[in-house]
Amino acid sequence: MTDCPLRQRWPEINDRRHWPALIYAAALIILSACSLPAAVGPIENIGYREARFAEIEAARNFRKCRGDALTLDREARKEAAPARYLASAKLLERCESAIGPTIRVAREERLRASALAVQNRLKGGDIAGARGGLARLQKAFPDQDLYDAESHSFIDTMEVLLGLREETALGAFSSANVGALIKRELRRARHWRHN
Repeated sequence: MTDCPLRQRWPEINDRRHWPALIYAAALIILSACSLPAAVGPIENIGYREARFAEIEAARNFRKCRGDALTLDREARKEAAPARYLASAKLLERCESAIGPTIRVAREERLRASALAVQNRLKGGDIAGARGGLARLQKAFPDQDLYDAESHSFIDTMEVLLGLREETALGAFSSANVGALIKRELRRARHWRHN
């Protein structure tokens, strides 16, 4: 049986004279692998933490602002006061503009608050403001909508109520995803407007 050439070289590698060189080479490999991420990591972590803190602070401020606007909304419902509806809508719009487009937190909450602002503008009698608010909502939240318990679309309903949906002679409002009560009332108003 012949000896393997590696077996013949093994005693040379196992010799204690080569150990310091092997340890030094292993230490260089380990240190070079660890030093690159350590040099880049803390700088990135600080930037990430600052951005995350800014998002959390913006969300906290938004929720406080929205809470104040919801208080105004409740008072407006109790008193049936159009001025309070308008005040609530303006405060909700200020809450949205304060958070800015770069912050990507609380999108569902922001969508609901923007929808309430549009609705409150309508209840307050500011049709032009409600139309503008609906346009801003659709721009800020493209391809998103809110649905009630019966799966009626908020955007379709507001478009119909604000006169943004084109009426057709046959089957007016039939293509809109709005409630039957709203369709019936709008058809009734249309009938009396033309007769």
